[in-house]
Amino acid sequence: MSDHDARRSFATSALAAGGLLGGFAVARRSHNRQLGGAVLAAVGVACTAQWQKSSGSARAGALLGTYLVAFGASHPLAKKIGAWPAVGTVAAVTAVTSMVVTR
Repeated sequence: MSDHDARRSFATSALAAGGLLGGFAVARRSHNRQLGGAVLAAVGVACTAQWQKSSGSARAGALLGTYLVAFGASHPLAKKIGAWPAVGTVAAVTAVTSMVVTR
């Protein structure tokens, strides 16, 4: 992997984590879950396009699945550890997974 590819992989991984964190923050701050979902969806589309370009359709699909499962998993996890810790945890797992899969 070239330096440029590594930076792009890191940037996309950070964007995916930011989409989960940002979607939650927007929903919480605005009291509008749909607006938070729109942020989550827009970032998911952007990440998937980049994952497809860098790693192919199969890996992009797997990473999109990871992103969506992370979103879903944050809800029951929040009941155990709190909302922000749950979102932070799934965001970190998503970012690490993206880094590993796109290498």
